[in-house]
Amino acid sequence: DVATTIDRLAAAVEAAGAKVFARVDHAGGAANVGQDLRPTQMLMFGNPKLGTPALQAAQTIGMDLPLRVVAWEGADGKTMVSYTDPAAMAARHGLPADHPVVGKMTGALANLTGKAVSP
Repeated sequence: DVATTIDRLAAAVEAAGAKVFARVDHAGGAANVGQDLRPTQMLMFGNPKLGTPALQAAQTIGMDLPLRVVAWEGADGKTMVSYTDPAAMAARHGLPADHPVVGKMTGALANLTGKAVSP
């Protein structure tokens, strides 16, 4: 489910030496205003060793950092995980796609989300 997926992601992030900055329960927020939303949670996390070089190359990338992953329940009841592709994020801020940090972010997100969705 969504909560378990985000729990696993948070554990993987911390085990990798990164820091969890926030966990947002969007469905809980919706419930607080009397609206329904299938389970949806976002985890915001990062590692200054990875983020700082990206910020040094293009400071506006700070609008997209720390990284964020959303876990959400689809209409079919399946839990999905979504995040912004680091190459798209880099392009939005004029950071070259071949900048080493883009590859590192891509690998980190694939690794961490893989651990979050694995039983």
